[in-house]
Amino acid sequence: MRRWRVAGIAGVAVALVGVGLGVANAATSSAVPTVNCPQVAPQLPAIPASAKAEVERNLALLNTQIQEANKRLATSQGEGGANFIQNAILGPLKDKRASTIDRIVISIGRSAAKPNLPVDSLATCGLNQNGGGNAAPEPTAVAQATATAAAGGSTGAATGVPTVNCPTVGDKLPAVPASAQAEIERNLALLNTQIQEANKRLVTSQGEGGANFIQNAILGPLKDKRFATINRMETAIGRAAAKPDLNAEGLSTCSLNANGGGNAAPEQTSVATQDPAAAASAAAAAVGKIVCPDVKINVAIPASAQAEIDRNLALLQTQIDEANKRLVSTVGQGGINFVQNAILGPLKDKRFATINRMETAIGRTAAKPNLNAEGLSTCTQVK
Repeated sequence: MRRWRVAGIAGVAVALVGVGLGVANAATSSAVPTVNCPQVAPQLPAIPASAKAEVERNLALLNTQIQEANKRLATSQGEGGANFIQNAILGPLKDKRASTIDRIVISIGRSAAKPNLPVDSLATCGLNQNGGGNAAPEPTAVAQATATAAAGGSTGAATGVPTVNCPTVGDKLPAVPASAQAEIERNLALLNTQIQEANKRLVTSQGEGGANFIQNAILGPLKDKRFATINRMETAIGRAAAKPDLNAEGLSTCSLNANGGGNAAPEQTSVATQDPAAAASAAAAAVGKIVCPDVKINVAIPASAQAEIDRNLALLQTQIDEANKRLVSTVGQGGINFVQNAILGPLKDKRFATINRMETAIGRTAAKPNLNAEGLSTCTQVK
C-alpha cells in the first residue's frame, strides 16, 4: 500500500514538472510587444544655439520614455484586461511625449520662429506586436542655426515673424535746449529698446493666446510705454523752452509688418541743440511776460527813509524778474490756473508786503502815505 502511494506521488510530480516546462516554453516563445513611436527630430528646424542643449535633453528624454514603456510591457505581461496596454502604458506615454515636444517647441520659440509641430500625431505611439523596433529612435544631437538665421537678420526677429512698425519721433523734435539734450537722447534710445523688446515678444509668443493676443499683450502695452516716453520728452524740452506738442497719441501707436522686416531701431539717438540765448528768447516769446503797475511815490521821502525806499523799489523789480523766469521754466506744468496760482498770486503777496514796508518807512519820520498797495500789487500775464 505504501509503495503504491509513493509511486502515485512520484507520478503526479512528474506530471506537474511537465506542465511547468510547457508553460515556461510557451512564455519564452511568445514575443513581447514594443512601442513604435514617430520620430520628432526630423520635424525640427535648425535650432538656435541658445536652445540647442535644452532640445537635445528633451530628445534624449523621448528615448528614455520609449525604453521605460518597453520595460513596462515586458514586466506586466498577463496583467489587466483587453485595454491594459492602452490605458496603463500607451496613454501615459502619449501624455509624456506631448509635454516633452511642447517644451522643445517653446525652447526654440524663445529665440527663433516657433515651429508648428503636429504634437498630437508625434506623441501617439503604436505597438510592434512581435517586438523589435528601435528603442532609441531620436538622435541626441541637432543641427544648429546660424546666428543670422536665428535672429532673422538685422531686424531682431525670425524670418516670417511679424515685427512692429512705429512712427519716428526724433525727426519731429524742435531744436532741443542744451539742458534737455541728455534726457531727450536717453528717451529716444528707450523708444528703440521698446521696439526691440516688442519684436522679441512677437517671436517668443507665437501661437499663444487668441485673435487679439498681439494687440492686447504686445501692441497695447507698447503704445502705453511710448506715450509716457514721448510725454517725458515734451516736459524735458518745456523746462527750458516752449513746450512742443509732439502728438504723443498719434506717435505712440504702432502697427505690424506682417511678414517681418522693418527697422528695429528707427530713432536717431542724437539731437540738434538750440543756442541757449535763442532758446530763452523763444521760450519768453511763447509765454509772454508778466507786467506790473509802476509804484510811484508822490510824496517827499525823508532822508532817513531814502535807502530803505530804494532797496524796496529794487526788490519790486527783482520780484518781477523772478516771476518772468518762473513763467518760462514751468511751461506746460499744472493746469489752466497754474500761472495764477503758482506765479501771479504769490507775486501779488510779495508786492503788497513790499509796498507796505515803504509806507511804513516813510511814516516813521513823516506822514504815512497811502501808496495804494492793494491796487499796485496785482500783476498780469501779457502775451
